[in-house]
Amino acid sequence: MKIDIKSNRIVKIIFLITIALLLSCILLLSPSYGRKVSQASQDEKYLFVWAGHQNRETADFLAVVDFDQDSNDYGKIITTVSLPSPGHTWNEPHHVGLSSDGKILACGGLLSVLKGQKEVFFFDVSDPKNPKFLSAADPIQSAITDEFYALEDGGFLVTMMGGAEGHNPGRVAEFDKNLKLVAEYPQDPPQDGFNPHGISVRPEVNLMVTSDFICPSTTLHAVPGDPGFRGSIRVWNFKKRSIVRTITLPNPVGTIDVRLIPGDRKQRGYTAGMLNGKLYLLDTKASIAKDVFDFSTISKDGWPQLMRMTRDGKRLFVSMNMAGKVVMFDTSDPENPRVLKVLDLGKDSGPHYIALTKDEKRLVITDYFLNEDDVGKVHAEGDHKIHVAKVSQNNLFVDTKFNLDFNTALSDGPARPHGVAFK
Repeated sequence: MKIDIKSNRIVKIIFLITIALLLSCILLLSPSYGRKVSQASQDEKYLFVWAGHQNRETADFLAVVDFDQDSNDYGKIITTVSLPSPGHTWNEPHHVGLSSDGKILACGGLLSVLKGQKEVFFFDVSDPKNPKFLSAADPIQSAITDEFYALEDGGFLVTMMGGAEGHNPGRVAEFDKNLKLVAEYPQDPPQDGFNPHGISVRPEVNLMVTSDFICPSTTLHAVPGDPGFRGSIRVWNFKKRSIVRTITLPNPVGTIDVRLIPGDRKQRGYTAGMLNGKLYLLDTKASIAKDVFDFSTISKDGWPQLMRMTRDGKRLFVSMNMAGKVVMFDTSDPENPRVLKVLDLGKDSGPHYIALTKDEKRLVITDYFLNEDDVGKVHAEGDHKIHVAKVSQNNLFVDTKFNLDFNTALSDGPARPHGVAFK
């Protein structure tokens, strides 16, 4: 029998093409493939850094950094936008918040009140390479701007640590989508050390928590004695913007931050005592704080500070300012958090602010907490570097390709980088 070799080859080619087309269709219809494509399209390309010059004479500013991992300029500053005068210096740039639509970046001035200046600043970042300063605000009843929470319909909730002069009590200020001040909450604040710093919200269960950290005025030389640290978590009715109960820790340990566990049916969360080095699991319903980890096993007097969690609630990241480290926990079992990695950032580092990218594959860390210079008692300078850490399921390691040092990155001298956001 004579075999037509050419004909057989054509049949094989048609068969292979058919198989390839079928596989392509399967991949396109696959939910996991769709997630990968969607994820790639959401990768942040720009890093916003809110910073102030060390000399406090040059204007405070917002820096835009190339955050595209495939760029030759990855980690380099693209542009800076200075605050306009008056009130452009001595604000002590602190935390930031990006609006839910990604168009507005809100920035806080921690020490603006000392100069009688406005202390909440808004930038239009619709064009991330060319931000524009929009406006500044000054809540009437409160001062000492700290953390931001972006509201779903636009606007922000902002923790204001102190009263109008930096004392007790503080407030939570609300700005609407037009960046107008709506109100300062609660209407009748507690008088037992209400100085909110951290904030976390789960709108789907009508739950908000804030953490009381310190009475800001007591950190200044003008107020004699030691700083007045706090040790309490406030549980709020989110919709009513009202406090429903308080979780009081055994001592005023400096509860600087708080995180609700996403999706947790028991509505639990975490906080840390900066001074005693303890991690606490919070029962927001029963008002109980349970000690679940001792940071002194990593570093004594390491100052655990800011916290971030993954969307599934199974990973927790905590900066340790004085230790120069960032800790990654497995929180799959909330009552028994397990250390996965301790990232050491080296001598003279001072990690404080941390932020996770949307894909949760990069953690950005800034090495500066607060230096009140001649006016105050707090001097935690850090080394002014910004690190990017790559995040995997069970590991955390520094991305050596990203190298940004605010001591040398600017032509007008060293600066102190604090809050960061991505787009």
